[in-house]
Amino acid sequence: MSTHIPTVKKRSDYQQPNFIITKVNLEFNLDATTTRVICITQIERQGDHNTPLVLNGEGLDLRSVSINGDKHRDYKIGPGSLTVNTDLDKFELRIENMINPQDNSSLEGLYLSAGAFCTQCEAEGFRKITYFLDRPDILAVYDVKIIADKTQFPFLLSNGNKIAEGELPDNKHFVSWQDPFNKPCYLFALVAGDFDLLEDTFITQSNREIALQLFVDKGKLDRGQHALDSLKKAMRWDETVFGLEYDLDIYMIVAVDFFNMGAMENKGLNVFNSKFVLANSDTATDEDYFNIEAVIAHEYFHNWTGNRVTCRDWFQLSLKEGLTVFRDQQFSSDMGSAIVNRIKNVRIIREHQFAEDASAMSHPIRPDEVMEMNNFYTVTVYDKGSEVIRMLHTILGKQGFLAGIKLYFERFDGQAVTCDDFVQAMQDANNKDLTQFRLWYSQSGTPSIDVSDDYNSDTRTYKITFKQTHKATFEQDEKHNLVIPIQFSLLNTSDNKVHTLELTEKTQTIEFGQLAHKPLPSLLHNFSAPVKLKYEYEQAGLANVMLDSPDDFARWDAGQTLFSECIHQASQLSTIESDDLINRTIRYFVEVIDSKDIETALKTEILTVPSFETLFQQSDSVNIDRLYQSREALLTKMGQVFEAQWNAIYHGKSKQNYRYDQKQVEQRKLANLALKYLSYANKALSTKLVSDQFFSCDNMTDSLGALSASQSTDLNLFESLMTQFEQKWDDDPLVLDKWFALHAKTNRADILPRIELLMSHAQFTINNPNRVRALIGSFAFFNVKGFHKIDGSGYKFVADYLIKLNSVNPQVAARVITPLIQWQKVDKERQGLMQHQLMRIGNTKGLSKDLFEKISKSLP
Repeated sequence: MSTHIPTVKKRSDYQQPNFIITKVNLEFNLDATTTRVICITQIERQGDHNTPLVLNGEGLDLRSVSINGDKHRDYKIGPGSLTVNTDLDKFELRIENMINPQDNSSLEGLYLSAGAFCTQCEAEGFRKITYFLDRPDILAVYDVKIIADKTQFPFLLSNGNKIAEGELPDNKHFVSWQDPFNKPCYLFALVAGDFDLLEDTFITQSNREIALQLFVDKGKLDRGQHALDSLKKAMRWDETVFGLEYDLDIYMIVAVDFFNMGAMENKGLNVFNSKFVLANSDTATDEDYFNIEAVIAHEYFHNWTGNRVTCRDWFQLSLKEGLTVFRDQQFSSDMGSAIVNRIKNVRIIREHQFAEDASAMSHPIRPDEVMEMNNFYTVTVYDKGSEVIRMLHTILGKQGFLAGIKLYFERFDGQAVTCDDFVQAMQDANNKDLTQFRLWYSQSGTPSIDVSDDYNSDTRTYKITFKQTHKATFEQDEKHNLVIPIQFSLLNTSDNKVHTLELTEKTQTIEFGQLAHKPLPSLLHNFSAPVKLKYEYEQAGLANVMLDSPDDFARWDAGQTLFSECIHQASQLSTIESDDLINRTIRYFVEVIDSKDIETALKTEILTVPSFETLFQQSDSVNIDRLYQSREALLTKMGQVFEAQWNAIYHGKSKQNYRYDQKQVEQRKLANLALKYLSYANKALSTKLVSDQFFSCDNMTDSLGALSASQSTDLNLFESLMTQFEQKWDDDPLVLDKWFALHAKTNRADILPRIELLMSHAQFTINNPNRVRALIGSFAFFNVKGFHKIDGSGYKFVADYLIKLNSVNPQVAARVITPLIQWQKVDKERQGLMQHQLMRIGNTKGLSKDLFEKISKSLP
């Protein structure tokens, strides 16, 4: 490992700032390699002290420092800092520095890519623009002037409202922007380029007209309408549900292809990864349409939950992200299928967040310490954070929750606050003690709930007992009982009520009387808490829940448990025993596939076999090869046994022109699932169906459905169709990302040479996070056989690439490394191979803090 150990930052070390900045004037004279930045700030000392002013800065060429208009030379440049000595308590500080956007491959700060200037300042990117107090509790108003070549960069954008523009010599022009709302520097944004512009307006509930502007790459204007429509839906929904109205006169979204994140909520100027903006039926799938609507909404909702009220320090990140994820999930449920959306949420928790909880990277939703702030952007902070907010919603009820939100904004609008401040507002608005509930913010790990029951036929009473247990995690040995809301119902009784237990003790029992026979519990309705719940169901009992529970999530979950238990058990049996178990299991799904009453969306989800990622996380120790084979065997048998039904479902789909509406989405999804199963059952039939669909369909969803169906069963057909797909979309990088990803996930003996070849493709570049995630990320996360090849070649390939990526974009590298640091779950031979590659990466000269933190924590 690298001998240089980065400094550990701790939440407990937080101190109020010694200085604050009340106003910022920024001037940018944009140039590819020598951009000049002038930053003029109004600064005030806080408290009685003579501490010097210490500003953050990285990779800056300092040209001058002035205080109150006079040159100032009493300063010192240190590693990542500028220390300015002054006795003044209130002063104007002027800093001029140069930066090189063209060489900024990290895509943090100000960078130039694909001919456009762009910024990304969250979490600590502003310090790569100028020397500043780069922390989220420094809130100021900003005036920004941007100067650039008029021909190359006709659009010069920043936060707030445009207040001036004009011509300058040498074919240059300027635009000035003013943001009247106090904001932290991480919400600063600048974009300069030549775009196509799509415009609209929105009338708020108070009858204000808001100008909406969507900037996209030239020639992509026809792909922006869905994003703009989604924005208007989100604005109306936030007014209707939360009573929150947009505050500026203009709302801008810019789509860029080179972006580390999905999008960024900069005040009034959201910068988006183009994959979450651009869509039409030819280029985008139903899933793309859904994601665009969800991400557009997420960033818009941040205007209040993140911008108007922001986090005091980065340890409080879930304050804005957990709450805003919850809000965008509620929005998506209202816009489409509530059950499909909830299943999406739960899959993320079970496949990724539970894995994080069980790994060396475990942390609470409000972490206690970190080396690299970018490593805070985790499924725990975001998605488990959302589940914690959802539990509050369950415990307080809708009206109580909304009352808490209202009080939260009344108290803290325009401030940088903490998670405790949020919970206190909820507590005060509802007069409910949430002291124990707060432990969710400080305790890591996934709670386990063991459920047992007993029925007394003499007294006709039924008792059901819930017991919570908490394993020690990497950074926490001591655990406490949490408040866990568990929603459940009792089947096979006249009691149709949904019960909610607030489990606060280690063990709690509920008793029900006047029951003629033992009921069957349907547990954890709507995934009411992010826990692992265990109850000893028999297969027939799970089938009963799957068919009769009043809760759609519980129905889906019971079917998934049937599949999962079958696959895990079959992986430990002989071939004959395995086949017998699979046959006994799938008979329980006859009523589902034949049912005319189960809604299409729910039927599709129930009949979808759990992913390998889900199965992988369900065991502490995984036999990769046997588990993979068992899952394939179940897929094959599901295809064969129900071939007639799949054929009927596939040919029963309605033939109509593509529209993105819920009914069509559900029909396409079920039809493509049927096609997938048919590819396992009948190669000759499926080959014809796949080819016909690929060449006749009018949308990307069905194109990829055909490719996916051929991928695992007919490699020759797959290769032929993929070649034609590439020829059609060779000039469209976003569409080719789907092509790269499909190739990367293919089970083939020569997968590594194939990926090496794909890396030389004209549209692939290590500098673009979307390309890297599509090809290298898809291989590492989803190609089970290739990544986990027993000779270790898959691990070595990923490690080699991460060593290269470390010096280009450490943030993306730190995300792609995730499958390697889950070495504890595989067999001893593979564990050694994975650890060896982690040590190789760890010994890389110039190893980034992003990678160092993850590797150092994961190795024994």
